[in-house]
Amino acid sequence: MKETKARIMKKLSTLFNVTEFPFNLYDKDGNVTYHEDSKDGFHYRFEYDSNGNETYYENSTGYWRRSEFDTNGNETYYEVSKGYWYRKEYDSNGNITYYEDSDGIVRGTKMQ
Repeated sequence: MKETKARIMKKLSTLFNVTEFPFNLYDKDGNVTYHEDSKDGFHYRFEYDSNGNETYYENSTGYWRRSEFDTNGNETYYEVSKGYWYRKEYDSNGNITYYEDSDGIVRGTKMQ
């Protein structure tokens, strides 16, 4: 699925007959959702949740990252294309109460 998106991303400047760079697309909230440096150049795209938190980033090299957030805007999950990830839990004051990552580090007590 990501490969298909990357192929589509490379065609956006052509699709829109863009001749001036950099080329940007924005969502209804003014967030950059796509950026391309030149016809043959580097490009990337973003996705955001309804609170404006960046939930996904992908670029033309194949690198990507994604994040998840709780209703208070705290990042609860983070993952990158190279396999690293971490997970966090928070108390009602926004303090981290639990942390674990793909390197095996665990701190705090996981809520049930």
